[in-house]
Amino acid sequence: MREFILYSRTGRTDPRFPNLREGGRLDVVYQSILMSLFRSHAIRRDVTFHALLGGPPNPPLELIVEGEKLRDARTDEKTWEDILRRVLSGREHPGITLRKNSLQHLVKEKTNIFVLEESGESINTIDLGSDPVFVLGDQVGLPKKDEEFVLRYGKKVSIGEKAYLASACICIINYILDRRESF
Repeated sequence: MREFILYSRTGRTDPRFPNLREGGRLDVVYQSILMSLFRSHAIRRDVTFHALLGGPPNPPLELIVEGEKLRDARTDEKTWEDILRRVLSGREHPGITLRKNSLQHLVKEKTNIFVLEESGESINTIDLGSDPVFVLGDQVGLPKKDEEFVLRYGKKVSIGEKAYLASACICIINYILDRRESF
């Protein structure tokens, strides 16, 4: 099992948005969900994705997408816009839940945590153990206070010295973990 936690500072916590981008950059959440859970013609059943939504009107909310239970979801943006609206309206979708939760409380529930940071230890040289949990910031990054909190429970890891989009980081991590499992 692998997990990804995306901290979305501005992601709206209600369904009132014209599109994902203008929904507090819910497009970043959507792209990260895709990279976490979808492969060509398959869903990664061994992945759980968490988005901590910090935007108005009711933060913080945790959006949980469980690959094992996810159904009726394609990869196009319109499908996910509809799914996110439905879930943020309080309705259900298979494999997706919403709960009132903060990054601090979520991190306390987890073990084997890694915070993505360019200055961290190379992901290629460390043992990630079993069931790793990766914490990433959105387009702005993790707030310093939250990063310091998370680092009490985990360690910094890097996929390189350059900054990448959160969704690209997730794709790269999945690739690295897939290769490790293959060999």
